[in-house]
Amino acid sequence: MSDSPANNSTPSIGLFEGDWQDRLDFVIRMMREVSGQTDPQAMIAAYRKYVRTVMPADGFVSLSRRELARPRVRVTRFSGWEREVNPWRQRPEDHVILDGGTLAELIWNEEACVIEDFTLDPGDPSEPYLRGMRSLAAIPLFDKSQSLNMVVQLSRRPRGAFPREHLPERVWLTNLFGRATQNLVLSDELKVAYEALDKEMKVVADMQKALLPRELPDVPGLKLAAHYQTSRRAGGDYYDFFELPDGRVGILIADVSGHGTPAAVMMAVTHSIAHTLNGDPTPPSRLLAFVNEHLTARYTVATGTFVTAFYGIYDPRSRQLTYSCAGHCPPRVKRLDRGQVIALDGSLSLPLGIDPEEVYSDVTETLAPGDALVLYTDGITEARAQAKLGPSDELNLFGTDRLDDVLNSCSCDAESLIESTLEAVDAFTGNAAPTDDRTLLVAKLD
Repeated sequence: MSDSPANNSTPSIGLFEGDWQDRLDFVIRMMREVSGQTDPQAMIAAYRKYVRTVMPADGFVSLSRRELARPRVRVTRFSGWEREVNPWRQRPEDHVILDGGTLAELIWNEEACVIEDFTLDPGDPSEPYLRGMRSLAAIPLFDKSQSLNMVVQLSRRPRGAFPREHLPERVWLTNLFGRATQNLVLSDELKVAYEALDKEMKVVADMQKALLPRELPDVPGLKLAAHYQTSRRAGGDYYDFFELPDGRVGILIADVSGHGTPAAVMMAVTHSIAHTLNGDPTPPSRLLAFVNEHLTARYTVATGTFVTAFYGIYDPRSRQLTYSCAGHCPPRVKRLDRGQVIALDGSLSLPLGIDPEEVYSDVTETLAPGDALVLYTDGITEARAQAKLGPSDELNLFGTDRLDDVLNSCSCDAESLIESTLEAVDAFTGNAAPTDDRTLLVAKLD
């Protein structure tokens, strides 16, 4: 193939010369239509409709050398094909691969050029795509600093079809459109991947929720209510009940560090360990020590994960709650007779999964008729206000003081205590989506 000088007497192409207002109107019309497309194929069709009027050609070939070794090249589009091809949906076996030849040489040379009055060497693999053509403009499309794709515009005219003075703008415009198309393709791929991931996450969330109690236990003299809300599809909050001899009930609430799938997996591990303890899980410190031993032995030390937990055993005969706490938010007790809210902070130890030698202690609190026990995770107290409320960041958190105020001002049943708390948190955050899992358990004595 020979490269002949360009004929500079060729009429100019309208996009690059002429009245500026006409050119601006043209570009705006094109951008409006092209930018409204969400499918790469439709975007290319819209772009091609406009460009063929300002960069006329008798044909084109689109090439790609992605994942190929020199001198091979893939033909992704060709004006001579009767059917429309979607190169992003093609099966590998349907791709047209050329092993060398003029088109392969053009893309592998990574140069923009105009070639006029060419002839093909006998046996050139490009012959089916260049047959009847006499000149071409090779426009490389760059990705990661390499010409991985190329558009070759073709003309039956031996000279003057592609003025060299317009070649820089052709390369510029084509590459800008190529990047826009690639972004749309990536956006589509990301959407498909996200939908697949979201589907998997929904399965994980359903499995996680299946580990929670299907129904609350029936404990004489005690009304129970629960609220569970993850900040994502799946989360790391966990609560459970253990029906024990003599009518007692064990109440466990836990919070895995982190969010999302990793926290959900660790939540499932914690659930499994808690249910493998042989015998009566009393006193509460025995269950926490058992879970801590197994978490540190296999699951948490290497990953830096930990689990905060509170486990209490309530005896309806004596109205006594014996509890042990592993770094968890101290539950609140709303005292009906005293009109106050107290924190159950008499037993504070390290979270589970940090130190295998940690010792957990037990404390007993006697409750009275009308009292309400409120257990929660830090997604409640660490809910953050949208606007800055004061000079201290702590003032931007819902906090235990606001929680106590809500509990103090509400003398309702267990469900209403949860509802009032959630309404207060939503009002504080401006109904913003939670950034952490939120769990509330309320046990109200008759």
